[in-house]
Amino acid sequence: MSGPLEGLKVLDIATIIAAPLAATLLADYGAEVLKIEMPGHGDGVRSFPPFKDGKPLWWKTANRNKQFATLDLRTPEGLALFKRLLPRFDVLIENFRPGTLDRWGLSKEVLWSIQPRLVILRATAFGQDGPYRGRPGFARIFEAMGGLTYITGETAGEPTHPGYPMGDAIGGLFGALGVLAALWKRAKDKDAPGEEIDLALTEAVFRLLDVLPVEFDQLGFVRGRIGNANGYSAPAAVYRTRDDHWVTLAGSTNALYAANCRAIGRPDLIEDPRFANNAERVKHASELNDIFQAWCATHTLDEILAAFNAAQGTLAPIYAIDQIAADPQAQAREMITRVADRDFGSVAMSNVVPRFMVDPARLRHAAGDVGQDNRMVYQDWLGLSEAEIDALKRRDVI
Repeated sequence: MSGPLEGLKVLDIATIIAAPLAATLLADYGAEVLKIEMPGHGDGVRSFPPFKDGKPLWWKTANRNKQFATLDLRTPEGLALFKRLLPRFDVLIENFRPGTLDRWGLSKEVLWSIQPRLVILRATAFGQDGPYRGRPGFARIFEAMGGLTYITGETAGEPTHPGYPMGDAIGGLFGALGVLAALWKRAKDKDAPGEEIDLALTEAVFRLLDVLPVEFDQLGFVRGRIGNANGYSAPAAVYRTRDDHWVTLAGSTNALYAANCRAIGRPDLIEDPRFANNAERVKHASELNDIFQAWCATHTLDEILAAFNAAQGTLAPIYAIDQIAADPQAQAREMITRVADRDFGSVAMSNVVPRFMVDPARLRHAAGDVGQDNRMVYQDWLGLSEAEIDALKRRDVI
């Protein structure tokens, strides 16, 4: 074990992506995370494609660095075992609909009577109260009702979801951040009580769209879709190269605008009064984007990158995964690393972010099989005999 959270113990009883991702991030930073799944089928992400030899590849990275046990909390025996396990842990992460754990006999009062300093992260679609509290949710729901989907897509086109469940990823980040904030209070005060964190995943998406509420409040402005243009900077768009690659351009300051103009051999644009500052450039964004698009269309990707690097402009290639893997910066930083895996020896996945230079965190292993650590949990930790464990398994308690 290594990393700044070494010694922290996290119990993950959540499913699918957002809440388990919060636990995975804590595991990346060195926490010891036990993931408890339902006996038999386990977490639903195990059924998500893609597969290799029948093994789910997404699962391997989504729940990396964890230990895996099975337990049916809905049974009296399962509930009793859970209560015996709980004192070992500092953090509990769950994403059941509000009131579910209460109905199973695990209200926060019961949890805190067993572990008074327990930090409880509850992740739901809409939060623990309000008229939508009981509604189910997935990433597309969070993205849609959090405002992200409406502003994404072409101006005259349909609202567009990202090609990856970003609503879950955003929620996972806020979940991990919330847990760390609660732990800081505990670190400062040894007598601090436990904490209950109410993470509404729709609110997490909305929180990142900082400008929407203030511009609506003060200007009555409802932000819409503008494709790959930029509402606060120009020129800024996606351009096709002569050899059929794509690049993206940004840069809101006068200095960066000047560098971008020099990169395409148009220093005359720097002094043009229509483009004197960022506000004026945004007004004339379509003219500027046409100029930069026309230049890119007559140059190859390598020529464009060379020109902008020489001028210190702010343009980047739009990478697919094969290009990320081949990029020298990505290779130098080991953005992709290999991790031990039970099925394939090792598999590639993204590295820990951010880096801790004094106490480095590291990836230890890919996610494992349903209940693979049951013997360790129930025999080594709780002292059950092999006969007792086998009996629990026959009754589908574990």
